[in-house]
Amino acid sequence: MDLSESDLIVDTVYGGSRNGNASDDPLPKLLGVDNGAGFRHLGKRPGTDTLKLLVLKSNFNDPDWPDTLNTENGLFTYYGDKKSVGDIHDTPRQGNLILRNLFDARHSATSSESFPVILLFGGTGEYRDVRFLGLAVPGAQNLGPDEDLVAIWRAKGYKNERFQNYKSTFTVLDVSKVKRAWLNDIVDGAAVTSVHAPKPWLDWVKSRAYKPLLAPHSIEIRNKDQQLPQGQDEQKILSLVYERFKDNPFEFESCAIEIARLMMPDIGACELTRPWRDGGRDAIGSYRIGVGPSAIEVEFALEAKCYKPGSSVGVKELSRLLSRLRHRQFGVLVTTSYLGSQAYNELKEDGHPVVIISAGDIVSLLKTRLGPIHSIAHWLENI
Repeated sequence: MDLSESDLIVDTVYGGSRNGNASDDPLPKLLGVDNGAGFRHLGKRPGTDTLKLLVLKSNFNDPDWPDTLNTENGLFTYYGDKKSVGDIHDTPRQGNLILRNLFDARHSATSSESFPVILLFGGTGEYRDVRFLGLAVPGAQNLGPDEDLVAIWRAKGYKNERFQNYKSTFTVLDVSKVKRAWLNDIVDGAAVTSVHAPKPWLDWVKSRAYKPLLAPHSIEIRNKDQQLPQGQDEQKILSLVYERFKDNPFEFESCAIEIARLMMPDIGACELTRPWRDGGRDAIGSYRIGVGPSAIEVEFALEAKCYKPGSSVGVKELSRLLSRLRHRQFGVLVTTSYLGSQAYNELKEDGHPVVIISAGDIVSLLKTRLGPIHSIAHWLENI
């Protein structure tokens, strides 16, 4: 494959050489950018009117900065390149300045057609091979200027010195292929005027209309492996949660409520049932739908199971929760393990309205919403 003549096709892997050094990187040959960085560009940085193309590349393996791609809603969470103490915009490649400028332009009242093309890539774990994740634009349809680019605090070193970095949200557009002909026109400064420019991108540049690439999961019934964390870092986080509460399951009920809030921020009041009156509902709460005076509240029942990872939640435990759901209520099951296959099948086949938050979901939520493991540990201790 001649990388310099290749189209970019979503989820296609582009391989480099096998020399075991920086020369293995396929992105310079593929797009003419430099190697060895997460933020790469063509054109003059950091202005959006002088940049032609941006490449954002993540290996998705930094537990302190958990970049994520949500294929169901087409949103990509990307952390900036300020990872040490100092001014948030003081970075070697001006990556955070570029991020700020991208999002300023996204929210500007005057729309300019001078905007860099943004291409997302992920590492595969094989040498320096990369997978094309899609054509992206900053922001999302339902996010305002205070939500799509946020400065977050972190602490580093034994002195716990504090600093800020950006957490940004991009939308992956519904474009399955980026043609080589358009890439060539981008280099020539004709991204917008090119006849090869994809319509979803042009629609965004000209009117800020978002058309995300949506890929909902086709498998509704998750097996054991799909419900448990797989990587070492993820297993450490799960172990942290389990060890904290394994000897006091009633304390885990409070933790389970907060975990549910991380997944569903519109949960309102939520009260624990008393241990001596517990009948399978560890908590009763309300979930707010809508905003303002027109909003409504829907009741839910929550059950928390602090089980050793690998020990499944079975039909008996699930049935206890289902039997206590009243009309127009839904259920939430939070477990440090997984829901067994028989119980999961019955749940889906009968169409019961129950949200399953398994061990893998817990870890993903904690990483995405709280950050590195020491921040998670602090959060757990303060529940």
